Amino acid sequence: MQITITPEAENWFIEELELQPGDSVRFFGKYGGKTNVHAGFSTGVEVATPSQETYAALTQNDITYFIEPTDEWFFANHDLIVGFDDYLKEPNYSFSEIK
Repeated sequence: MQITITPEAENWFIEELELQPGDSVRFFGKYGGKTNVHAGFSTGVEVATPSQETYAALTQNDITYFIEPTDEWFFANHDLIVGFDDYLKEPNYSFSEIK
């Protein structure tokens, strides 16, 4: 599984979450909403420290974006692409099936 973060989305995280070099951002599944592959669930985000073993991780510009093994159910068999919605001025999350 891969995590991809666009530069625009990364800038949003840095500004809105007041991230500093060395910080980490966790993605997780949460109740409510929807994604392009989930009904009734959406993608949650929090500033957190990863456990020793992550399900997936990406370090980009000294910020680590990660998914914990306990959230595998939400991300299984998909890559996560975090883009940016210019109209809403916030990140958007899409899932691409791993082939």
